Amino acid sequence: MSGETEASWSPWMDFDRTNVVAVPELSGVYMMHAGMKILYIGAGENIRQKLLESLSDPCIGKAKRFRYIATQSPDKVKEQLLKEYLGKHGRLPECMEK
Repeated sequence: MSGETEASWSPWMDFDRTNVVAVPELSGVYMMHAGMKILYIGAGENIRQKLLESLSDPCIGKAKRFRYIATQSPDKVKEQLLKEYLGKHGRLPECMEK
């Protein structure tokens, strides 16, 4: 069943405190966008906490929507998503180009 992660992504949701506190406290990966442009791809042991912290980030906080996926290997999934993004766009998402 490896590689079958796409079905497990949440739907895109508005990036606001109400939706973020509804996210489970699980390890996983999340993506955020504004204007249909991916701003950030993040991962952590507690995605709800990471998303809450992102609300006050000057760059990531500009995101309009987010989605997430629970996984036992968040860093590995994030690394793969970034590799795919780099291959397609030739650069990292806007809020990751520091």
